[in-house]
Amino acid sequence: MLITGPDDAFANILLAHGAGAPMDSASMTSISEALAGAGFRVVRFEFAYMAARRSGQRKPPPRAELLQEEYRQAVDALAASGPLIIGGKSMGGRVASMVTNELHADSRIAGLLCLGYPFHPPAKPQQLRTAHLETLRTPTLICQGTRDPFGTRDEVAGYSLSPSIEILWLEDGDHDLNPRKTISGFTAANHLAAVADATRDWVGRVLA
Repeated sequence: MLITGPDDAFANILLAHGAGAPMDSASMTSISEALAGAGFRVVRFEFAYMAARRSGQRKPPPRAELLQEEYRQAVDALAASGPLIIGGKSMGGRVASMVTNELHADSRIAGLLCLGYPFHPPAKPQQLRTAHLETLRTPTLICQGTRDPFGTRDEVAGYSLSPSIEILWLEDGDHDLNPRKTISGFTAANHLAAVADATRDWVGRVLA
């Protein structure tokens, strides 16, 4: 696990990585530092298949359904004091979303934070990964780029999602939430700051 942020933070955020990049990727590091700057204690962890790659084993990612128990174990291993938000980047957020209702019902977590949710595989909008999101009862914030190939703003507008889900749309953001500055006028730093501010405000409302 990698920990970023103060030990006396008002809330903890547990993040899992995406399917192809580790917990210390540039994207995961940047978002962790931005959230820590907003007052959170951010804890990153790796699924076993990704950790095995560090020793040279080129294991492909398992189906998201098979990673649920590893996410539960990460929650147990963290044993965070204070409120806990779970989530992750892309696949990591998807796995978290699959276990969040049970963990929220047991009062083990306060909410779910997804960074670039993979609503469908790129170029395959008919293969939706949204069925469980229709009945999500956990307070949820999804931060999504408007041109994310895993789910654009226009596509997501047509989905049936639980009213517990809020979406922060980041103009011209891709799957890593990065915009094209010359087209949008925004920078990656602008979007990271927006995610951090929105997450702080949202957590404040969830814990109120």
